[in-house]
Amino acid sequence: MTGCWLPDDATRALRRWLSRRAQLVRQRTRSKNEIHAVLMRNLKGRPPMSDVFGKGGRQWLAALELPRDERHTVDGCLRHIDFVNGEIAILEREIAQKAIDSPEIKRLMTVPGVSLMTAATFMAAVGDIHRFKRPGNLVSYLGLDPKVRQSGSGNAKIGRISKQGAAPVRGMLVEAAFVAVSTPGPMRAFYQRVSTRRGKAIAIVAVARKLTVLFWHLLIAEKDYAFARPSLTAHKLRELELRAGAERHVGSRSLKHKSGYHQQHNRDREREIAAQAEHAYSRLVADWQRTNPEKAALVT
Repeated sequence: MTGCWLPDDATRALRRWLSRRAQLVRQRTRSKNEIHAVLMRNLKGRPPMSDVFGKGGRQWLAALELPRDERHTVDGCLRHIDFVNGEIAILEREIAQKAIDSPEIKRLMTVPGVSLMTAATFMAAVGDIHRFKRPGNLVSYLGLDPKVRQSGSGNAKIGRISKQGAAPVRGMLVEAAFVAVSTPGPMRAFYQRVSTRRGKAIAIVAVARKLTVLFWHLLIAEKDYAFARPSLTAHKLRELELRAGAERHVGSRSLKHKSGYHQQHNRDREREIAAQAEHAYSRLVADWQRTNPEKAALVT
């Protein structure tokens, strides 16, 4: 008889923080959409800046001539956004402090495209990775496995993903997949290979599933990502420390450039190495397809 796994207190607390943060983000999005609706109703056109809720955008909003009721709506939504931003900052500090003491979360952050929230959401949902004997079990647990339909002795039909697991984790993994395929690396080569056969939407879900399998191997082996970009990883870990409440050294060039991420030649060199890994992956797949044409056709 198989027992039911129960999360410990730390995992339950992390889940509550992440759930609360997701609710606040949705509230903030509704307030922003309400302001955009006011602009559309009053034919104000597209804002002249990319972030209408930044410093310059707020000055532009304050200078707009709006009816009295619409002005109250805009001002009230801005106050609500400020309040929600403060609450989100408090929660993110708690999550960051938890992540500082979690080698699993920091290990997942070595993968390009994986942020603090993606890694934390994944670990909060999964908990103890050793309760999944195979990566396929983890994929099914998160609802990223394709549904199989079969009637009698007829041929099985593979459809969309089951979506049986936690939706927030799938959403975070898809967001991470979009970032991962936008930079050179094996993930982008995998995405391009799948997208040529199945389309971009299915390819992104496939990348999210591949990230899940990659996470399982990294956590089981207790190793960082082999194709990590060192300066980018150091930059993300420094941002993690700042979110957790570390002292910010303003104007210190030695600390600012300690990770090397702010130096263009370091980023260019790491992108070149990642591009070589992408090319190596493409050649590996091409060689496998030539030596195993029957299996390659079956996978296709």
